[in-house]
Amino acid sequence: MPTEYKTIKEFNSDEYIVKRSRFIGYAKPVTTVEEANAFIAEIKSKHWDATHNVYAYILREGGVKRYSDDGEPQGTAGVPVLDVLEKEGLVDVCVVVTRYFGGILLGGGGLVRAYSHSAKIGVDSAGIITMAHCLDLEVQCDYTFYGKLNSFLANEETVILDTQFTDNVSVTFRIKSENKSNIEAKIIDISNGKVNCVVVSENFCEF
Repeated sequence: MPTEYKTIKEFNSDEYIVKRSRFIGYAKPVTTVEEANAFIAEIKSKHWDATHNVYAYILREGGVKRYSDDGEPQGTAGVPVLDVLEKEGLVDVCVVVTRYFGGILLGGGGLVRAYSHSAKIGVDSAGIITMAHCLDLEVQCDYTFYGKLNSFLANEETVILDTQFTDNVSVTFRIKSENKSNIEAKIIDISNGKVNCVVVSENFCEF
């Protein structure tokens, strides 16, 4: 199972005009077919008067890939939008490109370029991010070791999530799962075997 994947950060859009045709590229993070279909329906409802609402999406779960030309000549709209997602290596993303026809035909090549560009600016506006498989670890130690632990974590690829000060100090921090063995070994080493890490949760997170 891959330990990393690329997706987009948030819903966003961008637009441009070519030969009086207006293209609007919308991009949204989705994780299921139902979420993708709901988003497509939302844009179609918003732009009910548009000439075309072309879409494509790729889901991580099951590797689902779907697209629609929505009335444009076959291969000139949905496929170019899907190609953008595939070339960027994105999953869990749905893109809808809305077109208002400006009265001037773009031709097959022109349509491919227009839909590709619209998908790309939509995705870029949403922000491409890498999601890594992460572990949240907890370390409990005494106050004499806390300074050394804090200094160590600051110099490693970790994100400190929480620190509790009671009779002892409890530190919860996030790491990429692939770094677990290395981090654990170093903490055991610098604490002379007195401190261990406990996994409290795991998930895919932006890192």
